[in-house]
Amino acid sequence: MFSLSVGPVQYHWPRQDLMAFYAQVADSPASTVCLGEVVCSRRHDMKADDWLALGRELRQAGKEVVLGTLALIETEAELRALRRSAENGEFMLEANDTAAVRLAAGRGPWVIGLHVNVYSAPALAEYAALGATRWVAPVELSLEAVARTNPPDSSVASEVFAFGRMPLALSARCFTARHHRLQKDACEFRCADDPDGLDLRTREGQKFLAFNGIQTQSGSVQCLLGHRQALRDAGVRRLRLSPCSRGFDQVLQTFDAVMNQGHAVDDGLAELAALALPGPLSNGYAGLQRPGMSWVSP
Repeated sequence: MFSLSVGPVQYHWPRQDLMAFYAQVADSPASTVCLGEVVCSRRHDMKADDWLALGRELRQAGKEVVLGTLALIETEAELRALRRSAENGEFMLEANDTAAVRLAAGRGPWVIGLHVNVYSAPALAEYAALGATRWVAPVELSLEAVARTNPPDSSVASEVFAFGRMPLALSARCFTARHHRLQKDACEFRCADDPDGLDLRTREGQKFLAFNGIQTQSGSVQCLLGHRQALRDAGVRRLRLSPCSRGFDQVLQTFDAVMNQGHAVDDGLAELAALALPGPLSNGYAGLQRPGMSWVSP
């Protein structure tokens, strides 16, 4: 059995949309939900207390709740907010940068977020010694590399990014604001106009990347639905599904049906193909010796 984990919403969604989204997640097959703003601290529709209150509601619905942290800390205000998250006393922390790692260490179990670059078994062991009990592998690692970094008999659980636009890079500069010829500090929150990121296409019209404020994402949607056995062989038992603005409830149902209930992969892929996903499916990073944006039918 695979545990399904709902990653943090990476985009700037209005508060009412977030609340409606998590109401659906509460009734979904997901076992774990990661909450919080992980991309841009200027997004204030949800305050720290709002995230905690939402976490309590999801916990009452039977979900394990994890608090994600910003992947790029630049200001003292952001550091103060990080300290508050680390000291919340209710929910496990998912650390997305080394400042969060330092605050999480010694406070009980915590999660290594996918923005913390762990590429070797010795590196993972160092974080485990600081109390990490779960590792979200970087998106560019093949499943074979995941197994080498964290053997199946490890005490640290491996979680793999199995669905969604892949977070690739972060910058102190806001690409969305720059696209609209605005300054970062006067961005008018234009990223809210793009609930799945702002598409960047090649001259041939292919979706190549997506801008999400200071974050660059893949233009394609990673999907490891057809890699059940390879995931098991790599010792992976947790699958991270990253939210998109449309059809995500069906994504959760489809992954549960295929990965845990024995439904046919082709049927599951047909269900996903019928959804208005933000980009084409890709699985090249899984270990197919292809570029990450490539898709090879299972």
